[in-house]
Amino acid sequence: MDDRFPPQRRIVPLAAFAIGLIALACATSPTGRSQLKLFSDQDMAQLGSQSFQQLKQQQKVSNDAEINAYVQCVADALTQGLAPEWRAGWEVVVFEDDSANAFALPGRRIGVHTGLLDVAQTPDQLASVMGHEVSHVQAHHGNERMSQQVAAQVGLAVAAATTDSDTTAGRATLAALGLGTQFGVLLPFSRSHESEADLLGLELMARSGFEPEQSVVLWQNMAAASGGQPPEWMSTHPSHRTRIEDLRTALPTAGALRNAAHENGRKPDCKPPKNSP
Repeated sequence: MDDRFPPQRRIVPLAAFAIGLIALACATSPTGRSQLKLFSDQDMAQLGSQSFQQLKQQQKVSNDAEINAYVQCVADALTQGLAPEWRAGWEVVVFEDDSANAFALPGRRIGVHTGLLDVAQTPDQLASVMGHEVSHVQAHHGNERMSQQVAAQVGLAVAAATTDSDTTAGRATLAALGLGTQFGVLLPFSRSHESEADLLGLELMARSGFEPEQSVVLWQNMAAASGGQPPEWMSTHPSHRTRIEDLRTALPTAGALRNAAHENGRKPDCKPPKNSP
């Protein structure tokens, strides 16, 4: 350790930087939850678009016209439930992949794996998944997740500046701080993102005229398909049981939104592929 720069002096600029980041980047999610956002919407959109382009080059894109038309139909109907400034400009791509997955990226990019259609067996169930993913984008969860990681790295740097990593005790302290950051901060925040996207996605699909009750069926299908899960406290996602209970609690509000959408003529009519389950 260099005695010319004692821990107390090394920590000051790092701590000041961390405090400045938090002070400048405070935001609020659509549900009123406090957020840390260090990146601009333009930067995130550019990053999302670049990542999506890479995925299209690296993964096989489906050329099944029937499946593509079906997924596009659900996406078009779903985005009509968004605020006007969010409705246009969504690119939707179906990837040949057996995993039951979908994703959305900043820059208004949506990817759907063909394997998802084995689990999301109706247009309403597919809208539940896609609504969840679009809600991640609307709620700026990608920005928040990256910002949390940057803030965590700064925090560990501050800790390292005051800990003698040359000793066994010092190394153990830094290792414990790393685990504490992972399980006490980053993963719980990720679970909160998932729960928030579940509820926002439920409202979105309902405002678009899809049947919100099918979100519960979707997660029942997911539970049956995925088998066992890690303990919830070690996972980046809530348990299937937690998600289903939370969705059921929110169904009355979502049902009212669905009824209003039907009264306004929003009744999606997307036909699943003939070879779907």
